Amino acid sequence: MPNEAYLDKSVHWKVRTGQIGFAEPTHGEVADAILDVGLATEVGQRLGSGKEADVYLCRDGTKLLVVKVYRQYRTAHRGEGSIRLESMGRRASREYELLCYAHQGGARVPEPGRRVENMFSMQYLGTPESPAPMLQHAVLPQPERFLEATAAGIEGLAEAGIVHSDLSPFNILVHRDLPWFIDLAAGLRVDRLGQPPWVRLHEALRALEHGAATLQRYFRRYDLAFEPADVIVRARAQFDRYRLE
Repeated sequence: MPNEAYLDKSVHWKVRTGQIGFAEPTHGEVADAILDVGLATEVGQRLGSGKEADVYLCRDGTKLLVVKVYRQYRTAHRGEGSIRLESMGRRASREYELLCYAHQGGARVPEPGRRVENMFSMQYLGTPESPAPMLQHAVLPQPERFLEATAAGIEGLAEAGIVHSDLSPFNILVHRDLPWFIDLAAGLRVDRLGQPPWVRLHEALRALEHGAATLQRYFRRYDLAFEPADVIVRARAQFDRYRLE
C-alpha cells in the first residue's frame, strides 16, 4: 500500500492515533511461502529475528541451509500521518548482492544460494545438532587466535570491496573456531560507482571505526587489545585500490 491520499478518513485517524497495525504472518504461512518458491523442501525452526527479517533453518533435500525472509511491511509510527510500507524485496536484493560480492571476493561469509522476492537462501553454519553461536554468546578456547582471525576477516571483506557497517559480536558467528560475518543488510560497497569515491570511502571508514571500537570492547573480556587503528590501516590499504585519482 503506497503513501497515497486515497486512504479513507478512518485509516488516517487510526494512523494519527497509533491504532493501526498489521498481523505478522504465522510460521506456517512463512514456511508455505518458502516452499512455494522452491528455496527449500522443508522448513524448520526460526533461528533468529531482527528488526526487518527472520532467519529459518531449512533443508533442501538432505542439505541443511538457512533462508532469510524480509517482512513485507512495517506499521506506521504514531503521528506520522501516513502509512509507510517499504519494499522488503529491494532490501533482500541488496543484501543478497552484497553477500554474493563478499563471497566471490573470498571473504568469510555464508555462501549465497538463491533469492526470490523478499527471501534468499544461504549456507548453514553449524552442526546438525545446533547452529554456530554468535560471538557474543560463545566461549573462545583460543581468543587471541580468534582476534587475529577477526582482524584478517575484516581485511578480507575490504579486499572484496565490502565494509560491514554493523560490526558487532552479534553479527559474527563462531564456526570451526573461525569468525564468519553475517547480516550485510546495511553494508557498503567501496568499489561501487555512482557517487564520488572520497564520499564512499569516508562513509566506509566511519562505519569501520565504529565497528572496530565495538569489537575492542568485546575482546576486553579476554584482556586482549583489539586495536581499531591497526584494523583500519589494514582495511584502508584495500580501500585505496578503489580510490579514483
